[in-house]
Amino acid sequence: MVHLGNSWDEVLKGEFEKDYYLQLREFLKAEYGSRVIYPDMYDIFNALKLTPYEDVRAVIIGQDPYHEPGQAHGLCFSVQKGVQPPPSLVNIFRELQSDLGIAPPRHGCLVSWAEHGVLLLNAVLTVRAHQANSHRGRGWETFTDHVIGHLNRREAPMVFILWGRNAQAKAPLITAPQHKIITGVHPSPLSAHRGFFGGRYFSRTNEYLVSRGQPPVDWEIPD
Repeated sequence: MVHLGNSWDEVLKGEFEKDYYLQLREFLKAEYGSRVIYPDMYDIFNALKLTPYEDVRAVIIGQDPYHEPGQAHGLCFSVQKGVQPPPSLVNIFRELQSDLGIAPPRHGCLVSWAEHGVLLLNAVLTVRAHQANSHRGRGWETFTDHVIGHLNRREAPMVFILWGRNAQAKAPLITAPQHKIITGVHPSPLSAHRGFFGGRYFSRTNEYLVSRGQPPVDWEIPD
């Protein structure tokens, strides 16, 4: 039903046959058939396709996809090349430069992070055009809870970066002592001034990974 093309296929074996997912699938078929939905249906699972289970070193959890044309492509906070980086992503780049001295790229595509072990996972993986949170409560939260549960059970340490209340609601799923949770205010302009900046999320992630014998994440984003 869903083919991810890497180790997630085995990790999530049986997930796509569960009742909740079959109901979600019927809902999505109707939505994609009658409305404008983001991302493109072939991009829904890009976070899992680009970052195999055993390669995950850090997890960033977003809310739901961007809901304006051309933005969403299956990775939280990321937009496709050629699309203006949204304000939250601009603030992430600003913090990245302050933390590690990495200058903002000329685009907002975070595929390089995904390929270097950062799972960019939204809590809800689809959305109606121009309607934030329009697919909330349809089953995606159950699916992404299960993804996080599988990561929590993995032996190799990883870091979970939880920005904002919605992401932090996933924290109770992360119980294994080998993993680290780093929380912060959401990077949205509505809240970033209340403590997002100065959080050093990227350097702290790498410091923890190295302290546990893991390779650090390469946070550089090539143009």
